[in-house]
Amino acid sequence: MDQNQHLKMAEIQPSEKRKTRFYCDGFKMFLGALCLSFISKALNAVLMKSSITQIERRFDISSSTVGLIDGSFEIGNLFVIVFVSYFGAKLHRPKLIGTGCFIMGLGSILIALPHFFMGYYRYSKDISTNPSENSTSNLSICSINQNLLLNRTSPEIVGKGWEKESGSYMWIYVLMGNMLRGIGETPITPLGISYIDDFAPEGHSSFYLGNLHAIAMIGPIIGFTVGSIFSKMYVDIGYVDLSTVRITPKDSRWVGAWWLGFLMGGLIAIISSIPFFFLPKNPYKPQKERKASVSSPVQNEEKSQKANLTKRGQKFTESINGFFQSLKSILTNPLYVITLFMTLLQISSHIGSFTYVFKYVEQQYGQSASEANILFGSISIPTLATGMFTGGYIIKRFKLTLVGIAKLSFFTHALAFIFHLLNFALICENKSVAGLTLTYDGINPVASHINVPLSYCNSDCSCDESQWEPVCGDNGITYMSPCLAGCKSSSGSKKSIVFHNCSCAEINGFQSGNNSVKLGECPRENQCARKFYIYIVIQILGFLSMALGSTATIMLIFKNVQPELKSLAVGFHSLTIRALGGIPAPIYFGAMIDRACMKWSINNLGKQGSCRIYNSKLYGNTFFGLSTCLKFSALILYVVLISAMKKKYEGKNTKASEPEGKAVNEANLEPLNGDATADHETHI
Repeated sequence: MDQNQHLKMAEIQPSEKRKTRFYCDGFKMFLGALCLSFISKALNAVLMKSSITQIERRFDISSSTVGLIDGSFEIGNLFVIVFVSYFGAKLHRPKLIGTGCFIMGLGSILIALPHFFMGYYRYSKDISTNPSENSTSNLSICSINQNLLLNRTSPEIVGKGWEKESGSYMWIYVLMGNMLRGIGETPITPLGISYIDDFAPEGHSSFYLGNLHAIAMIGPIIGFTVGSIFSKMYVDIGYVDLSTVRITPKDSRWVGAWWLGFLMGGLIAIISSIPFFFLPKNPYKPQKERKASVSSPVQNEEKSQKANLTKRGQKFTESINGFFQSLKSILTNPLYVITLFMTLLQISSHIGSFTYVFKYVEQQYGQSASEANILFGSISIPTLATGMFTGGYIIKRFKLTLVGIAKLSFFTHALAFIFHLLNFALICENKSVAGLTLTYDGINPVASHINVPLSYCNSDCSCDESQWEPVCGDNGITYMSPCLAGCKSSSGSKKSIVFHNCSCAEINGFQSGNNSVKLGECPRENQCARKFYIYIVIQILGFLSMALGSTATIMLIFKNVQPELKSLAVGFHSLTIRALGGIPAPIYFGAMIDRACMKWSINNLGKQGSCRIYNSKLYGNTFFGLSTCLKFSALILYVVLISAMKKKYEGKNTKASEPEGKAVNEANLEPLNGDATADHETHI
């Protein structure tokens, strides 16, 4: 090799090194920014689910309305999913992802904004407009032939200035913010994964995607943790004297500082968007080369654009025709259609259950929102991660065929269904509440909670029957207010107040001293507490069983269609699940739960607000009964699917080299190899 050749090699090598270094730096920056955006995405999702009960109480709305708020995320997603799917790969993907993160952050902040424009939270209709006056002097006690309340201002004066809180539909801003979250989140996953798949070193994309989803688990961990911390804080922290607040986090009227979580999540999302705006569309091209390509001769560019106009029009028409033909192909595939409806039923059950499971634990077992957050964060994340990893390992280790994968999915979901049925045995009895489950004297049960007549122990007290200021008697019975308990006097202040000479509490034969009652609902009985611990174990087993089959279920979605239709099959499945599962499931679950309410709050405009206490048995039977119907229907479709797959594939010597995939290479009946497993990991 002569001297000139050595000089040329010396010039080329530094140039190639600079390009490689630029590519590595740009790709690593993209990967780091995408990890932060995935964390933010998961964080905000968990915060919304764990704050459902807080939002319901704060805005005084029903469960079905808060279900609509939760489903608005999917509505926003549907607005742009087609645009992102079709045009996303052709545009500047990093900048599009950055824009999505920024919009997602704005949506989270918009969710929190109503807190700053509403009045102070009034957990009782007897609280003055001045938060520092949340004293016990406003509590109603039995005052015969006198005004209803001691030192109480008239309802019209008390309510003045609060119409904005309870009657102006401020919750619509939360709905709009959640919809913005859905719009902003749409491009993050599909464009981020496709960018990694396009520009990662050959054979490394599965590794990067695995790390990405592993790191994304930090989001739910943070979400459950901060959700628990913020739900312990009073909603108006920093604005009111907390020593004047007489309710505790276990009270059905308690609202935590839910807005703090969304402010934090929104800021993290906005911060995660910044790096994307400084990343190249193609990390292979350094900045100088991109500028040089922009400054290339304009004449050649104009000629090429004119020449391509006709070709683009033809290609667009062909692509539209091809799209409808491909869509017809998957929708006339019986196996795909059965799998689609089967997973729709399953996921609808999961979405509805997870949306209201925090509320269920609070109402059924008397746990606070903070305790419910910590509980589900600690059991769901490790259990689901372990189950998904184990399920993927079983498929790879035993080299299951597609029929074998379907059987594995059926077995695991049938096992999860059995664990789910055990929840019916863990439903607690209704609380003993005078005027709802018992007569006001606490002696006899009532057939219905509607219009229970007053007893002689409180009929002369002129009580407001719509009030909910629960007190607990020494007899273990909860009374809806000190007045309805027939209490004549009180001592102490704030949370430690005790009411005395309660005529309704003395009739039961459990006389102690001067028949006193304490502020707050009576705790659940010991038997219900024991059921709660069994419930935790059942949830762990159910989550594990469900997660074991999740990998197999995902593979059934795209392995039952021709390889070239795989992306369309997954995309159409996602669209269907969001439209028919993610949006309506929280609404009809919430509507059914509302039917179990025994005591509604009444806002200052006299309208129905949020539920204060539920019929425990009806709530449990409705909540689990609806999930059971969906899960059982899905299991029936599993049997139909496996039967149809056996008929189609049994006895056929199928290979990947058969023409046209021969019914999806006869669904890859040969054992799945490492590539198939890697493809599954990419989809996850």
